[in-house]
Amino acid sequence: MHTLQMSIYALALLIALALVFDFMNGFHDAANAIATVVSTGVLKPQTAVAMAACFNFVAIFVFHQLTVATTVGKGTIDPGVVDQYVIFGALMGAIVWNLVTWYYGIPSSSSHALIGGLVGAAVAKSGTGALVSAGLIKIIIFIVLSPVLGFLFGSLIMLLVSWVFVRSTPRRVDKWFRRLQLVSAAAYSLGHGGNDAQKTIGIIWMLLIAAGYSQAGEATPPLWVIISCYTAISFGTLFGGWRIVKTMGQKITKLKPVGGFCAETGGAITLFVATAMGVPVSTTHTITGAIVGVGSAQKMSAVRWGVAGNIVWAWIFTIPASAFVAAIAWWCGQFII
Repeated sequence: MHTLQMSIYALALLIALALVFDFMNGFHDAANAIATVVSTGVLKPQTAVAMAACFNFVAIFVFHQLTVATTVGKGTIDPGVVDQYVIFGALMGAIVWNLVTWYYGIPSSSSHALIGGLVGAAVAKSGTGALVSAGLIKIIIFIVLSPVLGFLFGSLIMLLVSWVFVRSTPRRVDKWFRRLQLVSAAAYSLGHGGNDAQKTIGIIWMLLIAAGYSQAGEATPPLWVIISCYTAISFGTLFGGWRIVKTMGQKITKLKPVGGFCAETGGAITLFVATAMGVPVSTTHTITGAIVGVGSAQKMSAVRWGVAGNIVWAWIFTIPASAFVAAIAWWCGQFII
């Protein structure tokens, strides 16, 4: 692979920009991890955010195999087309789309914004031949599969819990699941950190390989990259995006602690499975599917399908919108970097 001629300042700028995206990923997607536990009243927002940020970072000690980072870094676009302008375009496409959706309180996917950014910048430079079809097909399949799995796990766990506690009083059920929801929220935050931080690790790793600071055959990126990315997403979560909490926590369906536990547990299982398979999935898609599954397990009318439909439209537009912005940013980057 040809080594890029890139100044250390350009490299530092792009790494900083990647960490800004990572911070925004935590900031934007923090709502996914804490919306249910805040909306059910189990934790106050500040406490929930601190817990989510903590478990985002703890994920560094749990997910040792950086399978998601490998998929993003080597399995989405041809490493041969990667240069500072492609990385700049990809990151700007993802960051701009995250800002737009955060401002309007739309729970879109930071993960797919990044994938869209990579695709848009790579195609702008070298056409569709720059895309790695096998990796992208796997990601596209999970765009549909992750909310479906979240829905299935969320609804099945809700049905199982309803059967187990059928003779219990509502007060007793509420008491138990106020405690259990702390566990499920922690598990979901762990899965969120494990899957999402690795996406930025993959981007920086890709950049370091292109610049000649890492070898393509290495099994893992430098340790400082891993620690920096987990730290950035944790701090982003700590300053989380409150505009999205209300949509995720109560607008889709009215949640009680038992429903919050089932949604978070279903979402966490999906994230753990996807991370083990090396698939960069959307935490937004996953928890939305799980919340809808919990609501529909009680009764179909408990779900506000119009709100859920609006969220789905945001999912559909995320990759093409971020790809379009990334293509423009790729062109602009040649005059900036």
